[in-house]
Amino acid sequence: MKNYQIEICANSAESALKAELGGAHRVELCAGIPEGGTTPSSGEIFMVARLIKDTKLHVIIRPRGGDFCYSTMELHIMSMDISMAQTHKVDGFVFGCLTTEGDVDEVAMKFLMEDTRGKSVTFHRAFDMCRDPFQALEDIISLGCDRILTSGQQATAVEGIPLIKRLVEQAAGRIIIMPCGGINPQNIRKIAEETGATEFHFSGRKAIESRMQYRNPKVSMGGTVHIDEYSKLVTDPEVVKAAMEELRRMNNE
Repeated sequence: MKNYQIEICANSAESALKAELGGAHRVELCAGIPEGGTTPSSGEIFMVARLIKDTKLHVIIRPRGGDFCYSTMELHIMSMDISMAQTHKVDGFVFGCLTTEGDVDEVAMKFLMEDTRGKSVTFHRAFDMCRDPFQALEDIISLGCDRILTSGQQATAVEGIPLIKRLVEQAAGRIIIMPCGGINPQNIRKIAEETGATEFHFSGRKAIESRMQYRNPKVSMGGTVHIDEYSKLVTDPEVVKAAMEELRRMNNE
């Protein structure tokens, strides 16, 4: 039997708690989800570390949205964020750095990994922006990372199944390939069966209506980017449970 695991991309302490309630093995705590995830606040990390009991806590380290080619200043900010997170009960970190040519920036990665003090490191979806995923895989293995988060360089994990399968085969147990991108209880089995992956990353969120009664439709805090400011997305434990059940059923057949 395979040891299937689910990691939930948690956008808040509330989502992290709901992920644990659903049976998630691990949460990746993020802010700035519309930007693809940015470093959460110290207060958010502290609260999640304090409240979750059995679920591992990984923290994304990403100072901004956009590309993954970081300046010296940004790398020092990331280093300080890692050090700050180390003051809480954090089990691992999630980050990735690329060169201007689209290769893994091994110098930047080594600089940041020194601050992780041997804790688990996931190379995040910067991988999906690499020009050569097969060479990037070998570079990331050589760095000592524990897993790679990837949609197979496609918009969704389902579309990326062919590349994810090849990466799992090439990795040959040397590193975990963790699919992400549009994963849900309805397609997680297909992805598991066709790629051979054993860890999966998704958010499982649903919209919760705002408690605000007075609403001003003339102003948006997102500027030109439209964001529904009168609802929030929170992980649904039932979605997590349903995905876990699909994996258990597949394991028992």
